[in-house]
Amino acid sequence: MGLFSFLKSAPARIPADLSFIGVDMHSHLLPALDDGSQNIDDSIHFIKELHQLGYRKFICTPHIISDMYPNNKETIHPAYELVVERLKEENVNVEISYAAEFMVNADFDKIIKDGKLLTFGKNYVLIEMSYMAASPNIKEVIFDLIMKGLQPVLAHPERYSYYHNNYNAIQDFKDAGCLLQVNILSLSGMYGKEVKRMAEALIQDKMISFAGTDLHHDRHLAMMQDIATNPAIVNQLKSLQLLNHQL
Repeated sequence: MGLFSFLKSAPARIPADLSFIGVDMHSHLLPALDDGSQNIDDSIHFIKELHQLGYRKFICTPHIISDMYPNNKETIHPAYELVVERLKEENVNVEISYAAEFMVNADFDKIIKDGKLLTFGKNYVLIEMSYMAASPNIKEVIFDLIMKGLQPVLAHPERYSYYHNNYNAIQDFKDAGCLLQVNILSLSGMYGKEVKRMAEALIQDKMISFAGTDLHHDRHLAMMQDIATNPAIVNQLKSLQLLNHQL
């Protein structure tokens, strides 16, 4: 294939505009709390660049994993205040708040009982599981949260490889009243072909209620910038009836 044939076949790009999503409800933009942003300068840089892509609001969701990232409101709020202050100083016109991404493990039951959940929007609770194996108490947790008037949202179900050949298990979460959130980065193939395939299947079947960047670092940002100009992925996202804009 000649050079001109290659250029002719290259897919056309579009102007970056993710304003139809508007709210990023899953990211790791608060500094020095987990494996996301490591300092305030990076946090501000990421937020500014995502704002350029069309995001107007950020709900930061640092990990809460008892034996790795033992965060709580007392650790998260000061980091949030640092970001808010810098954004004001630099006249960045975005809205920012925080919740958390809770690992569903034995310790999570205590967090529920103690009433120390950090929620967003209409009592949404973002939960995740290990990538190695499903949480044995995941169904009980979903039931308990709903009984308490809370709405569980399962983060990036497409990334749990143990469900790649068990699509019905994800449908079971929906049937139990749990909403699903897809990582936009999954659609790029960044996490692998099987993750991309599962994300596309969930979108095609209208299973997704939220889309998040799950942004941690510069590589994620660069990929988000590329995705925002990719018409195929943007159209996939536009096909969804996302709840992001309601937050």
